[in-house]
Amino acid sequence: MTTVKNIYDFINSIAPFDTQEEWDNSGHLIGDFRKEVKKCVIALDATKEVCLFAKEVGADLVLTHHPIIFGGLDSVKAGTAVYTLANAGIAAVCAHTNFDKAEGGINDNLAIILELENIKHTDNSFIVTGELEYEMSIDDFAQYVADKLDCRGIRFTNTDKPIKTVALGGGACGDEAEAAMQYADCFVTGDMKYHEMLDASENGWAVISAGHFETENAPFLMLKDKLESIFADVEFIIAPRENPIETI
Repeated sequence: MTTVKNIYDFINSIAPFDTQEEWDNSGHLIGDFRKEVKKCVIALDATKEVCLFAKEVGADLVLTHHPIIFGGLDSVKAGTAVYTLANAGIAAVCAHTNFDKAEGGINDNLAIILELENIKHTDNSFIVTGELEYEMSIDDFAQYVADKLDCRGIRFTNTDKPIKTVALGGGACGDEAEAAMQYADCFVTGDMKYHEMLDASENGWAVISAGHFETENAPFLMLKDKLESIFADVEFIIAPRENPIETI
């Protein structure tokens, strides 16, 4: 029999929860640690739709990257994601910055999707590097990233510098650009604010802002294969969720 704690302990073994950032809220957030898990829904975010889906399929656990409880929670009302899970007796475990930093975590998986070689972890725990098979221009590499990650929209700085070595920081790692550029020809991340992009351009850095969802969703869902190899008695189901951001 597999319990919520068994799955929590496995994640803790590959992405220790005590490595999460101080401001984060990863871990076991809702439900009974001892509850048996026969069905587990996996998603990037524990949205209302994801939680309703978990209830509909009779899930015992929802496993997400982004915490379902983040910051102050003043109330738990009907119709909210937290209420839906708690009322249905569904547990929630979230692996956020601990999985960002882990070997085999978000950035390692992002490197696999981008088919980078010689993947290395840097002194910066949020940055992983890898190499392209051959050099590309920034225009060609941005298109390559967009194709691999199925980006709805992509922003990048212009440069004549050829791209060979790539630094990765999925999600909101715009403030890590300066550190990332110490290791690579180009930095690929999810969210970069306008002034972060402007500073990068002024410094002559090649950076690509590919989208938060795009740089984390598929890399997080790759955890499913590892879980299935360990917990054969659990059905792991990916929630049917697409990028919530629409573009024209």
